Amino acid sequence: MSDTALHCLAQRAGIAVHWRDFRGQPQEVSAQTLRGVLTALELPCVTPGQIAESWRSLENEARSVPPPLVTAVSGQPIALPQISSGGALAVTLETGERLDLRPDASDALPPIAQPGYHRLHVGKDEITLAVVPASAYGVEDLAPSRRLWGLSAQLYGLRRSGDGGIGDFTALTELVQRTAAAGAAALAISPVHAWFAADVGRYSPYSPSSRLFLNSLHADPAALAGASAARAAAYALHLSEELARFEALPLIDWPAAATARLRLQRELYRRHAAASAEELRAFRRERGPALEDHARFEALHAHQLAHRGRWHWREWPAPLRDPGSAAVHEFARAHRDEVDFHIYLQWLAERGLAGAQQAAREVGMRIGLIADLAVGTDRGGSHAWSRQQDLLSGLSVGAPPDDLNLQGQSWGLTTFSPRALRLHGYAPFLEMLLAALRHAGGLRIDHVLGLNRLWLVPEGASATEGAYLQYPLQDLLRLIALESHRHRAVIIGEDLGTVPDGLRERLSASGVLGMRVLWFQREHGLFVEPTRWPRGAMATTTTHDLPTVAGWWQERDIDWRLKIGELSADHASGQRSDRARDREALLRAFRHAGLPAGADPDAVVDSAVRFVARTSSALAIVPLEDIAGVAEQPNLPGTVDQHPNWRRRLPQAVEPLLASKPAMRRLTSLREERGG
Repeated sequence: MSDTALHCLAQRAGIAVHWRDFRGQPQEVSAQTLRGVLTALELPCVTPGQIAESWRSLENEARSVPPPLVTAVSGQPIALPQISSGGALAVTLETGERLDLRPDASDALPPIAQPGYHRLHVGKDEITLAVVPASAYGVEDLAPSRRLWGLSAQLYGLRRSGDGGIGDFTALTELVQRTAAAGAAALAISPVHAWFAADVGRYSPYSPSSRLFLNSLHADPAALAGASAARAAAYALHLSEELARFEALPLIDWPAAATARLRLQRELYRRHAAASAEELRAFRRERGPALEDHARFEALHAHQLAHRGRWHWREWPAPLRDPGSAAVHEFARAHRDEVDFHIYLQWLAERGLAGAQQAAREVGMRIGLIADLAVGTDRGGSHAWSRQQDLLSGLSVGAPPDDLNLQGQSWGLTTFSPRALRLHGYAPFLEMLLAALRHAGGLRIDHVLGLNRLWLVPEGASATEGAYLQYPLQDLLRLIALESHRHRAVIIGEDLGTVPDGLRERLSASGVLGMRVLWFQREHGLFVEPTRWPRGAMATTTTHDLPTVAGWWQERDIDWRLKIGELSADHASGQRSDRARDREALLRAFRHAGLPAGADPDAVVDSAVRFVARTSSALAIVPLEDIAGVAEQPNLPGTVDQHPNWRRRLPQAVEPLLASKPAMRRLTSLREERGG
């Protein structure tokens, strides 16, 4: 069979048959990969007949009238795809006001000034008309002509007395208050998406069970009943000494510390949840069926894993794979207390996160918390089970080979099907977006390139055997802009990696701040001076996937990759030579900016922080690791067990860490350069 028909179908489905790699070299996706991706998109393509039928399915979808949701920009004519009325159309605004609008010769409606989700009436059909601001809510809306600054924190790594070995929302609230006192406008945090309560050995914040709910391990067990009640419960469970030991460790012992925390939370639930029964009922009503599904999944997952050894929900008996089945309802009824416990955990976690953002507002932080939205969810998780019609099956999100990962990456995650997004009026995307913005003044979108295209790898294939799938970028950016204004939240897009031509410009035009990292801001081998960094970006010294300033200076990243066998001795030697030249280039950049250029690691961190603070970017964020001068980075991409990813705790509790002389110097430089 000729590959021509297969290529045409793939392109019609939004799959890039041809693409350019990070070196600019043209690549062609294999027929095997195309079939794997098309099959996962529910477009059979093995035989000519199947290809023809799949083509007809796509054509019918494109001609379907009306689409469930249409986006438009406030004050601009409204294009109506596949809609022809022949007369005036009625629009009911969110306010209840009714407009009668007549399409022009090109079937475009006159502009609507008022942003919102309006209702467009086409015959007997009703379309959601999302009219959005021209760009997302931004720093200029919060503080015109100001350059704001903040810190970023790996939430799990925060320390406080009595935390039991895991950073929590109580420590986050304390950090909010301390950073606000130093003049910060924002505090960016690692993702707080829900993990697997039944498998606490899975602890990457970027591989969650669901992006609709929270990681209950960040809920302070004492937040409801108080510290004395928590100590009494820990004593009754013989956990006191164990919790104190976890608290003193430099690395989180996730399986042990998380198991202990869940035991303590369960005991406090048993003793004290009844006193908050009315609040819990209200929370349950407000979050609705989605919360019930998540709690049921947690109970089912624990039961299937403990009694049958079945981890992935696709291994469960067929009736239990359907969230709406009678079998699932019967299980929930028979295990009501377990389901109720997981609803309680979500309530406790949300109270903690909401309290931290409320504290940020009360102490005057202009932005407050900046949440982090992971690029996808685990294929065996709650979100994939409860939203099977919305998410891709049989594919893993990843990235093609690049300078940092020559073998490419396959993350074992799933995400939304672009076909499902369009057919369901973007409801799945909006549900996730609203969950992320519920208690935040900003949102960092991990791998924002995925709004335009995603590298998807068929199950069982290597990361190099993937393909790019196109996503409806314009609609997604418009919905983000609308929700950012409704929540008064700034949006940051992690635009690192292989960036398609023109994408950064489109993100900037939509009001999404890009990310500019010190290590990558170079031209012709020289570091770009602060005044030339773009205004429409978030400037930072580093990210969780890159070396800290002290670590970069001391070559800790090279040390680690040599240690785990990722680099040969010769390659490591070559990288050390490159790093020596880079260090000298950085010192030259410091001198050019009028900053101290000493070779002592502590002095280098000081100058790097002030260098980034001095940039023209609207927002500067410095990780706590650099404020503290820590040498080790939170995550080493491409590793699992070889490096202690997502386990490092900060060397001190929040208060003494920020009160140390090095931290005070760096906070002062941020405040002096940017105000506070």
